[in-house]
Amino acid sequence: MANILDTGVKLVKNVGRYNIGAGSLAELRGLLDGRRALAKAQGQGGAVVFLVDEFFARQRDVAARLGVTDDDVLQFVHTAHEPKTEGIDALVASLLDRGLSQPAAVVGMGGGITMDTAKAVSNLLGNGGQAADYQGWDLLKHPGVFKVGIPTVSGTGAEATRTCVMTNEATGLKLGMNSDYTVFDHVIMDPQLTATVPRNQYFYTGMDAYIHCIESLAGSYRNAIGDAYSRETINLCRQVFGQGDMMAPENRERLMVASYLGGCAIATSYVGLVHPLSAGLSVVLGLHHCVANCIVMRAMGDFYPQAYDEFWGMVDAQGVEIPKGVCAGLDAAGFEALYKASIVHAKPLTNALGEDFKARLTPEKVADLFRLM
Repeated sequence: MANILDTGVKLVKNVGRYNIGAGSLAELRGLLDGRRALAKAQGQGGAVVFLVDEFFARQRDVAARLGVTDDDVLQFVHTAHEPKTEGIDALVASLLDRGLSQPAAVVGMGGGITMDTAKAVSNLLGNGGQAADYQGWDLLKHPGVFKVGIPTVSGTGAEATRTCVMTNEATGLKLGMNSDYTVFDHVIMDPQLTATVPRNQYFYTGMDAYIHCIESLAGSYRNAIGDAYSRETINLCRQVFGQGDMMAPENRERLMVASYLGGCAIATSYVGLVHPLSAGLSVVLGLHHCVANCIVMRAMGDFYPQAYDEFWGMVDAQGVEIPKGVCAGLDAAGFEALYKASIVHAKPLTNALGEDFKARLTPEKVADLFRLM
């Protein structure tokens, strides 16, 4: 295996513009005023669609802070479950019923679930059809509506990536709309927004950035710029989680940067073994992506030994809890379902284990891995 093999990624689309720093949410109003004026000049409406994590529904001033007008739509996104293609389709249909086929902008404010929802809605408004039509690589044919991402928890990299991940319950497939058109046009990264995240959730989500990058650096299909993003992401995660208070103000800003850089890294490379197994836990057991990643790390000692030791050292340093025994009591059919939902992710598994990954990941071997979780 060579140190760096060609990923096939020749042209990389990054976020158009971004703001970062405490208080940067205040920049949103001016940005949207410009988008409203442009839309009206083009003969379109000036309405903005705000898709906001349901956590903020309890904050009475959220509409004022975002600059929501009477013509806009403010929709709180339920985050108990990760996005499903059917739910995305229903949300787009509701906007079309209200005459919002060409809003001035779509704003997604929240964690990965909410930002992925915003990206998917933007894509469908620009391309038509159903969400499931675009699950895969480079299937979108047209740009979506101008979209703004505002992360309120750090780690998924959804603010930087070219995908928005959804589960299609009819097929059992968890896969994103992987396209340059999925990348946010503008991102606002305000670390003040992550101050209220529960500690365990803050850790689980932050570890997504770390795991993205240890998988990328250990894989076959790499990119020199992606490697640089990955190394700095891991360095920042070590500073945040290695010692001290991971949620101190300076660490919240570091982790926000790590999340963004980790997303940029994945745009030029691939993840590895953790994410397919994590997808299996999400599809079959309904576990959220980031905590599922952390659970999978219980079985990664043989595959990523250095990262395995470092990960569990950070768990101890921060005093967080990683669920265990999540597969206890599953029957043969349950383990078969986990295998099928994991093995379908050929690109990351090839990156991690080579083209013969199925020979190494037999149903029996995969079942043994899940038993460790």
